Formats: sequence, structure tokens, C-alpha cells
Amino acid sequence: MNRSNIYDSAACSSPILDEFSALIDYRDLVLQLIARSVKTRYKRSFLGVAWTMVNPLLTLLVLTIVFASIFRFPMKNYALFVLSGLLIWNFFAQSTSAAMNDLIWSGGLLSRIYMPKSAFTFAAIGTGLVNLILALIPYMLISLILGNPIQAAVLFLPIPILFTAMFALGIGLAVSAVAIYFPDVMPMYDVLLTAWMYLTPAIYPIDQVAENIQVILRLNPMYYYVEAFRTILYEGKVPSIEILLIGFLVGIVSLIFGWVVFNRRARDYAYRI
Repeated sequence: MNRSNIYDSAACSSPILDEFSALIDYRDLVLQLIARSVKTRYKRSFLGVAWTMVNPLLTLLVLTIVFASIFRFPMKNYALFVLSGLLIWNFFAQSTSAAMNDLIWSGGLLSRIYMPKSAFTFAAIGTGLVNLILALIPYMLISLILGNPIQAAVLFLPIPILFTAMFALGIGLAVSAVAIYFPDVMPMYDVLLTAWMYLTPAIYPIDQVAENIQVILRLNPMYYYVEAFRTILYEGKVPSIEILLIGFLVGIVSLIFGWVVFNRRARDYAYRI
């Protein structure tokens, strides 16, 4: 690392730029945090990493029995429709929650050594990406078994994943900054995520709700990420330029907003946690 062993916050011209520079210097630390999170998650699990693959199978079974039987939406392989939406939704929800919790529970480390505070948020998003990639494997196998083969459009899948990661990173940074000063935000955010999920067309097709409700649902940023992700996986098509463009713009705005909010008082975090 090029950074001096002695950190002087007064010598930093801009906390926003300094945090970015530190994050680059400490990129190996971010990778280690990701590896630690992945190992910790599966170390004590009987099935280990295989649980990430078994979980979609169990989810598919539940969705088939409950939703497909009760709601009977007019579509082929409704369980795959829901599962494709929940995969990207779970990535967003779990990553942003982990970003906030990891920073709060690592306060003791921040008070002893210097490290970029945003490293925990980046590590949480990185861990979520690893879990998402692992979960895609059983989804594709299930899709083949149910007669819905993966199309060449899957090559475009990194694009909506990247845009969703940008959006999640911005939200994760913003909620983490707020949670440092107001710890009650953590349980409140879990409640918000539950409501947010039902306002996102992840478990139901948007064209099955009233048109005036559709207008409201399209104001939800996650709609565009779920739609782009599902269009590739479930429909085997490339998402429209409009969906991708909106997803990109929202992701950029979220990332910039979260980065600015997080770093405005980043120097005080070690004393607040």
C-alpha cells in the first residue's frame, strides 16, 4: 500500500476523494472481507455452498404449491417467473442490509486501525454478487428441466447485474451513514424492505394490476432491475433500451448520492459506532 502508516484526517483535502483513493489502496482488504463473509456463511452449514443451490429448489417447490395454485396467473412456468425476480431482489435486499450491519458491528475495528469505512459496503455488495452467481447455477438447471432453456441473451446478464449492484451500493452507503447516527434504522429498514418487495413486481406480473397502479409501480427503481433481469433469464430476450437506460441512470444517481452522503462525515464514524 502506498498510504502512510500514520493517518492524519486534517491533512485530507476532501473526504470524498480521500475515501476513494483509500479504497483503491485497500482493495486487497475488500477482497479479504468478501472471502471471509462467504466462508463464514457456509462454514457452519451442513450443506455448505451447496445450500445456495438447494435453496432455489425449495423456493421453487413452495412457489409452485402456493402461488401457482392459488393465483393461477396466465403464464408458462410461473414458478420460474417468480424465482427469476426473487434472485435479483434478494441480492439487493441482502446486500444493502449486510452493508449496514457489517459497518455497525465492525466499529471496534475502526476505532483501532485506519481503513476506508466504505470497504464494508463494497464487501457486502461483492459477497452478494458471489451468492447471486452461485444461485444462478441451479436456476439454469431448473429452467432446463422445466423446458425453458437458457437463450443466448444470457450473455447480456452482467449488464442488469452491474446496474443493480450500482444501485445497491448507493443505497447501502446511504443507509449505513444514517444507521451510524440512528441505530434504530436497522430494524426499520428490514420492515421497509418487506413493503418494498411487495411494491416490486417480483412475484406477480405488472400487467395483472390496474393501470393506475402500474404507473406507481414503475416509479419504483427496482422494477427496472427486476424487469431487465427477468427478461433475460425467463423470457430469453434482450431488455429494451429504455429499461436498461433507466436502470443505468438510476444506478449512477444512487451511487453518487450514496457516496456523497456516506463520506460527508466519514471521519467521525469511528467515534460514533
